[in-house]
Amino acid sequence: MSHNILPFGEPGALAPREVLREDLPGGGFVLRHPRPLQPHARCIGDWLEHWARTTPDAVFLAERDAAGAWRKLTYRQTRDAVGRIAQSLLDLQLPAAQPVVTLSDNSVDSALLGLAAMHVGRASCTVSSAYCRLTKDYTKIKGILDALGPALVYASDAAVYGPAVQAWNGKAPVVFGSGSTAGSHAFSLLLEPAETPAVAQAFSRITPDDHAKYLLTSGSTGLPKVVINTHRMLTANQQQVAQVWPFLTRHPLTLVDWLPWSHTFGANHNFNMVLAHGGSLYVDEGRPAPGLVEKTLRNLRDVQPTFWFNVPRGFDMLLPFLEADEAAARDVFARLEGVFYAGAALPQSLWQRLDAVAAKVRERPVWFTSAWGSTETSPAATEVHWGLERAGCIGLPLPGVHLKFVPNAGKLEMRVRGPNVFPGYRNAPELTAKAFDEDGYYLIGDAGKLVDAADPSQGVAFDGRVAEDFKLMSGTWVSVGTLRIKVVTALAPHAADVVITGHDREEVGLLVFPTPQAKALPADELRAHIRGGLQKLAAEGLGSSQTPACAIVQDEPPSADAGEITDKGYINQRAVLVRRSADVEALHSRGDARVIRA
Repeated sequence: MSHNILPFGEPGALAPREVLREDLPGGGFVLRHPRPLQPHARCIGDWLEHWARTTPDAVFLAERDAAGAWRKLTYRQTRDAVGRIAQSLLDLQLPAAQPVVTLSDNSVDSALLGLAAMHVGRASCTVSSAYCRLTKDYTKIKGILDALGPALVYASDAAVYGPAVQAWNGKAPVVFGSGSTAGSHAFSLLLEPAETPAVAQAFSRITPDDHAKYLLTSGSTGLPKVVINTHRMLTANQQQVAQVWPFLTRHPLTLVDWLPWSHTFGANHNFNMVLAHGGSLYVDEGRPAPGLVEKTLRNLRDVQPTFWFNVPRGFDMLLPFLEADEAAARDVFARLEGVFYAGAALPQSLWQRLDAVAAKVRERPVWFTSAWGSTETSPAATEVHWGLERAGCIGLPLPGVHLKFVPNAGKLEMRVRGPNVFPGYRNAPELTAKAFDEDGYYLIGDAGKLVDAADPSQGVAFDGRVAEDFKLMSGTWVSVGTLRIKVVTALAPHAADVVITGHDREEVGLLVFPTPQAKALPADELRAHIRGGLQKLAAEGLGSSQTPACAIVQDEPPSADAGEITDKGYINQRAVLVRRSADVEALHSRGDARVIRA
């Protein structure tokens, strides 16, 4: 059934699988798409100008207001607001080459400000709200703002973000959507000026290689790196995707999306995909967290999107509601054409549960798809454009992308070159030089392998992060990324995620983060379930590197404040291991009653 998937029910919705392979000395090889990249927009603003002319009354952006109703902006209204804000930015005579920085969560106003900045040739940067909202220690956000050197700082609410901004004590103008601090400005004032020809003049001067956005890396150690995103990168990447997903040019997407615009998945893959093709984006104020996931469910039921983009944790949090309430599932899947997962690998158990829910409430199958890339690649370097039977495949290189595989510590390290790859890190020439190999390929740090070694057209499988893998005392390599997915599937449905331990030890261990439903179980029942999962893995007889021997259930969920979980909802393995080093020691000491063994 999966092989005959037709998004939007039409033939030609997906491009045929095509790939060329070039073998390299030493066992490596390069994969690339045989078709050339077609022409694409000069800059982000070209998309907005186009749809404001051709479909002016179509809804582009929407969010819930204080009363719970949807506040909707059409393309015409969006363009009008962007023009007014752009005029305000010009009138402020802000210092050149400095970005407009947003510190708060996704909103219509922050989208308008970012689009306006880019419309007059100024870079936009959204910083994760967690640096301000989830901590009282503002050391990191002060360092980030110092590194960015903002021309203007915006946040939605002075009561929430004001303390962090005041702690920074910078000289840039500060704008709040609501509330105020000493010397701040109201966002509403940016909408007052009438647009003058100066906006069009500034827009006409934008070149494809101008900086459009700055995005920050995760920064699990030290300050984040500032990734330059040019207009060329971002517009080329949407054209690349459209060439393998032709349905995008015929069926504008309707999305309900919470994925933060401080990350490339939400900001560049999803937001830009909607804008490039004249779709509608409903900002989801929910999150994959208790008490917030219910808001996401409400929004999905209300809007009934045509595509569902999420990280595995997001699907995992919603599945119990959909499995328990057929009417909710029917609403969510009513118009759905595709389920797209990225940000972390999807356990097969989640795939099967989603597929089972969809099969109960609709006749036509939903297409499951994925992609792979990073902040530095716009983000998509590969994309799946055919029907899959199971999770694990990350697709094939997009048109214009060269994907190099280099043998490294028993794996194939992947490296990327193409028009969607960044030119470097801002104000960091040494870091930039280290990010590329001698042939100009970006060193992304992930490993991959062919799904079928004899047939590259079957796609590439993700094979973990090269830097996360470690050796046991026996010298055997442990592939953390692939083992994690295998373990979460074996412990389904009671493990939300796991962290793999065992670096330079005799055996592999697990720190297990239970689902909210699992926490409600009697302790003995949960322990028995985990023990059964360990025994199931041991029965496969695949050796010490693929067979966890012990586990400890974590009472405290991963902490976003401590960097253990990102605002995209995935686990930072390194941060967890450092913060919970005492549990790691207990796990491998054989003397702690909390330890579960097969």
